[in-house]
Amino acid sequence: MQTAPEPPAIDAVVIGRNEGARLIACLQSLSGQVRRVIYVDSGSTDGSVQAATDAGAAGVALDMSLPFTAARARNAGLAALADDPPRYVQFIDGDCALRDGWIGAAARVLQDAPRVAVVCGRRRERFPQASLYNAMIDAEWDTPVGEALACGGDALMRYDVVVRAGGYREDLIAGEEPELCLRLRKEGWQIRRIDAEMTWHDADMHRFRQWWKRAERAGHAFAEGSARFSTPQMPHWAAETRRIWIWGLGIPLFALLGSLLHPAAVLVLLAYPLQVLRLSRSMGLKPAFFSTLGKLAEAVGALRFHARRLTRGKARLIEYK
Repeated sequence: MQTAPEPPAIDAVVIGRNEGARLIACLQSLSGQVRRVIYVDSGSTDGSVQAATDAGAAGVALDMSLPFTAARARNAGLAALADDPPRYVQFIDGDCALRDGWIGAAARVLQDAPRVAVVCGRRRERFPQASLYNAMIDAEWDTPVGEALACGGDALMRYDVVVRAGGYREDLIAGEEPELCLRLRKEGWQIRRIDAEMTWHDADMHRFRQWWKRAERAGHAFAEGSARFSTPQMPHWAAETRRIWIWGLGIPLFALLGSLLHPAAVLVLLAYPLQVLRLSRSMGLKPAFFSTLGKLAEAVGALRFHARRLTRGKARLIEYK
C-alpha cells in the first residue's frame, strides 16, 4: 500500500518595525499554517523581537548601522532559513495577517504548475471604512487574476528559486518585489495571482501627509525601476514613469513657463479637472481626484531619485507610518 507523499515544507518570513498588536495578530495567523516563522526586526523600540520570540518565532535583528531596506530584511529572513531550507517560503509584512486557507491554495498552485515561482492572492485592507485613504489602498490591491508581472510584499514563493536568483536587491528603498519578479520572469518563471483571499492589511492611514508620502515613495520606485531595469524587451514601469512626467511635471511646467509668454497658457491646467472627470466614471469622484493629484507627489519622488542619482547620494527611506 502506497503512503501519501509528505506535504512540502513551508516556512514564513515576517518583517516589521514597531507594529505592536498588528505583529502579534500576524504571528497568530501563521500558527499551525507553516513549519516555522522567522521574524526580522528593523530597529523596533516596542519590544517586537521579544514579543515575536514569545509567540514562537525565531527573531532576527537587523544591523541598523547599515541603511535599512525591506529588501535587506527579507534577505535576512531567507538566510535564517538556510540551515534547513523549506520548499516554499511565505513572505508577509508585520502589519498583515494571513487568511485561512491561503497556504493550501497557493501551495497547490506551485505543486501543479512547475514554472510558477510566485503565487499571490487578494490582499485586503482590514478597515477600509476607517478613511478614504484606506479605501483607496484596498481598491489598489484588487489586481487582475492570472499571470502577473509582479507581486507585493505578501506572496508564497519557491525558496530555492528565489535564493538562486540572489534574493531581493537590497539597495532599493521601494519596489523590491516587482524587481525580483522581473528577474524571475527573465529566467522563464511565472508570477501568478489567484482568486483567493491571502492577507488582511492594516494601512492605518488617516492623514493627507501619510497618503502624500506613500505616493511620493511610489514615484521614487517607478522612476528608479524604469531608469535601472527597464528594457525594450521587458519594460519595467516605463509607462508609469511617462505618466508621472506628463501629469506631475510637464503640464505644471508648461503652464508656468508658457504664462510668461501668454496668459492663456494657464488654460492647460484644465487638463486636471478633465482627467478627474474621465477617471471618475470608473473609480468614483474622490478616488479620481486623489489619483490625479497623486501624480504631483509621484513626481516629487521621481525627482528625488534622479537628484540622488546625479549626486550619487545614499537612498533614504520614504516612510508614511
